[in-house]
Amino acid sequence: MRNTTRSASWRRTRWRCARSTRPGRNTWAGRAEPVDTVSVPDVDREPFELFLILEARLLDGRRFRDWRDLFTEDGYYWVPAAPGQESPEDSASLFYDDRELMQTRIDRLEHPRIHIQTPPSRTVHLVSNVTVEAADEASGEYTVASNMMMTEYRLGRQRLFAGRQTHALVRAGNGFRIRSKRVDLINCDSAFEAMAVPI
Repeated sequence: MRNTTRSASWRRTRWRCARSTRPGRNTWAGRAEPVDTVSVPDVDREPFELFLILEARLLDGRRFRDWRDLFTEDGYYWVPAAPGQESPEDSASLFYDDRELMQTRIDRLEHPRIHIQTPPSRTVHLVSNVTVEAADEASGEYTVASNMMMTEYRLGRQRLFAGRQTHALVRAGNGFRIRSKRVDLINCDSAFEAMAVPI
């Protein structure tokens, strides 16, 4: 199910700023840079791994409101519908949610009569290959890339989603908040049945 709804207050410049931190033009499209040209910031990876694990647990526990609260006020969640998609503004997406749209989706998921989630999905998220690809310690801003896999089970059927995700994180006290989250599924341009829960 492709979702093109977006808040009118969003500006294209915000996405351009968020994507400017990536190390290479085609990194999100699945084209890794040559090994001899790759450099990563000298920062402790463990806090970022733990944060991504926490996020996965919130989703698997259906704690969607707590998950939404991980995002900054101007944060957003994006799942492109085509490989190498440069911007969510000029084409359809599988998900493209700001906090307001996240809340609308969560309200639907929590409604007792929502047919698409009766019974509710059971999910398991796995996160691996976490790398901190950009770090600005002075401003507390980081770009973190990882591989992800989500298994969803509902009504006797099991679905598997896999891909690469990129988080733009900002330091918040002893933890982080999400300024943007992008998930590039390896089969993002396939036909999908309705997706009710965040990937």
